[in-house]
Amino acid sequence: MENNSWEQTLQDGKLYRHLNSLIVAHLRDSNLTQAASAVASATMTPLNVEAPPNKLLELVAKGLAVEKDDVFKGTLSSPFCDLGAPVLPTHPGATIIDFRQFFSADTYSFSQFEVSVTVAVPDIKGTSKSFPKHETRHLSEHKNIARCARFSPDGKFVATGSADTSIKLFEVSKIKQMLLPDAKDGPVRPVIRTFYDHTQPINDLDFHPQGTILVSGAKDQTMKFFDISKTNAKRAYRVIQDTHNVRSVSFHPSGDFLLAGTDHAIPHLYDINTFQCYLSANIPEVRYSCTGAMYVTASKDGVIRLWDGITANCVRSITGAHGTAEATSAIFTKDERFVLSCGKDSTIKLWEVGSGRLVKQYLGAMHTQLRCQAIFNETEEFILSIDELNNEIVIWDAMTTEKVAKWPSNHVGAPRWIDHSPTESAFISCGTDRSVRFWKETI
Repeated sequence: MENNSWEQTLQDGKLYRHLNSLIVAHLRDSNLTQAASAVASATMTPLNVEAPPNKLLELVAKGLAVEKDDVFKGTLSSPFCDLGAPVLPTHPGATIIDFRQFFSADTYSFSQFEVSVTVAVPDIKGTSKSFPKHETRHLSEHKNIARCARFSPDGKFVATGSADTSIKLFEVSKIKQMLLPDAKDGPVRPVIRTFYDHTQPINDLDFHPQGTILVSGAKDQTMKFFDISKTNAKRAYRVIQDTHNVRSVSFHPSGDFLLAGTDHAIPHLYDINTFQCYLSANIPEVRYSCTGAMYVTASKDGVIRLWDGITANCVRSITGAHGTAEATSAIFTKDERFVLSCGKDSTIKLWEVGSGRLVKQYLGAMHTQLRCQAIFNETEEFILSIDELNNEIVIWDAMTTEKVAKWPSNHVGAPRWIDHSPTESAFISCGTDRSVRFWKETI
């Protein structure tokens, strides 16, 4: 019952978000700009949301016809099922993996808002896929530890942040040009911008979902916004001052809000246009889902928490997700049904959002010191992470949990951070040796 209730809540959230988008688009396209802006602001919907002309009118007409004819009476749980329900954003070639086919038939007892992890789910073996071979190239070096990296949503840029307080912006097309065996135009410089505006080490980066904006969070208790379209810009054009070390930053999919996780017990959701703070949470590591219907947090107390992206209420807590160890990262799958977490107990775990059930575990890589991530590749068929002890990049088949590859990282000392391109078979690593490396599938 609990699981069905959560699934219904999630579905309702998606429908409300889709409905809000249609309302905003309808008002905007009807030249009711002030009304459109008011609804967009109140519902955290982008004002420039795309929708087919007259789509709202079309759906209303269909709904009225359905109501009149009573076609759906007793057959469908929601009259919106076939009327333009939201579709998760994907890119060509993207695959959504359904992990539910390997669920155990055993039942577990969970309270409504808190899950205590007391069971282990056996790994289901099968035929594992082969992860393609990659070539790697040293791109650049910071003057101190390279602490974080992030690809832009379109995969065209990647940025790295360092303990030397600088941010380097790379253009992926120039990186690929570097990898060519006979570059005719001489050496290629993939670093197209370097930003200097923080006074202490940088902890996290995120790209605006629609614009040309990069945001950074740092130990100097600030979040800074950089316009990457301006070739001569070296410093932030906007700053949000927090009260504590900003450990993570995540843009809402609308682009109008920024969620910040800090060392304090009260991180905030900021309106990036007004700097107004809307809510408090309890999180140092934060990530939104694809639609913004939820966000997930991983904290030093080892708890994975799931939050309603609209009401900001905590709807589920998974305590002891990594035993007594710190949970260092957590991300949603594209379909928002699962969360992948990583912890300093050297485990990577996949959780069902609806029940908090532990679905899969990925073992065989040591990570006990660094703020390690576990990430999916662009199709979610594989999981990548770091083995600190052996200084390796480790890859698992996401479905079978089998370790399918392990490669020397080519860093001096284990990488601190890896991030995968959302659009192609490529990822970036950076670490304590100050270097930044790009990994691309060998053709």
